[in-house]
Amino acid sequence: MRTYIENLKNHVGEKVELRGWVYQSRSSGKVKFLELRDGTGTVSCVFFKGECTEEALNQFDTLTQETSLKLVGIVRKHPKHENVFEIGAESFEIIGKSENYPISPKDHGTDFLMENRHLWIRSKRQHAILRVRHEIINAVRDFFDGRGFTLTDAPIFTPSACEGTSNLFETKFFDEKMYLSQSGQLYMEATSRAFGKSYCFGPTFRAEKSKTRRHLIEFWMVEPEVAFNDMYDNMELAEQFIEYIVQRVLKNRPDEMKTLERDISKLQNIIAPFPKLHYKEAAQIILKENPNFIVGDDFGAPDETIISSQYDKPVFVHHYPSAIKAFYMKEDPKEPGYAMGCDLLATEGYGEIIGGGQREESIEKLVSKIHEHKLDMKDFEWYLDLRRYGGVPSSGFGLGLERAVTWICGLPHVRETAAFPRLYGRAYP
Repeated sequence: MRTYIENLKNHVGEKVELRGWVYQSRSSGKVKFLELRDGTGTVSCVFFKGECTEEALNQFDTLTQETSLKLVGIVRKHPKHENVFEIGAESFEIIGKSENYPISPKDHGTDFLMENRHLWIRSKRQHAILRVRHEIINAVRDFFDGRGFTLTDAPIFTPSACEGTSNLFETKFFDEKMYLSQSGQLYMEATSRAFGKSYCFGPTFRAEKSKTRRHLIEFWMVEPEVAFNDMYDNMELAEQFIEYIVQRVLKNRPDEMKTLERDISKLQNIIAPFPKLHYKEAAQIILKENPNFIVGDDFGAPDETIISSQYDKPVFVHHYPSAIKAFYMKEDPKEPGYAMGCDLLATEGYGEIIGGGQREESIEKLVSKIHEHKLDMKDFEWYLDLRRYGGVPSSGFGLGLERAVTWICGLPHVRETAAFPRLYGRAYP
């Protein structure tokens, strides 16, 4: 009976058939050990003379790393480790030979590993990262679906830059000039007027020639939007969301976190509510360690680290100067010059993982902002219609999936969070 390694606990004492790849093998006297992986886990397969066929013993030394095979044996509990199982191997059949597999246990440089990303993802560490990513994706969907949100994905081709930036990939849509989307937020404002609560979850693109550890060219964003929510409602939703996905990973992926050697004590405290700072307060904290910071500027990565290092939970910074925020961000009528927007800074120096805020509902102010940012008014007529026909306050945010994976896994670089990352200067494989 064909079985997957993750289900071996249900088949103790039974003969099973596994199909997978050789992770490593070794011999110790009359006993031979094969570690087999099948994508759901790895298991030690023990070959004893008298328990396995002579053919299996004779062929064992021909097995090379990543050779694929079909193996038959008896499932048994490991003699030394509880809740660990092994296979008393009887026989195997080679399906596909692997010759001179390029990724060996020795150290390899980052460029080499990225060039061989299609093979590197088979390693235990990379496998664990992508399993955690999968868990976070499921948690994202379960969180919003379980709270009455409707998934309404935004288009990838857009006629304009939603944030007024030039860092976009320009392309042709037949005879029209178009861009690859940098955000689905504006479209979620439209769908939230239809459904009350909506979200999109898909790929976005930034044409920034950046080589920092926090940036990818292609990445996934989840962007919820709620009609009638203000900035404070938005922060409450965001902190509940972050608590949910972090605690979900800790509960469902302990083995992967162990493989990654992640200090989970740093994550166990990620429980709402989170600290909240006005931009002015945050700026004063930065100035104590970085006297060259100019109040009114946006925060750089070192500035975010200064702020987040003060707390053992993610921290919100809200009310940034309007001048450094997108045209659609609402200015606080009680604090002119400051936008009702917020960023959530992760712990341990991982920086911004959420950005969002309240949208400007005044059509007159939006028109003025569109002119001020020198955007083409005709590209935003549909967006202005949302104010013409039953306009309401609304709020939303965006979470970059890969940044969240980087933080939760405790990784030094975002490039390990996607199966096939796209970075400035790298689009292979």
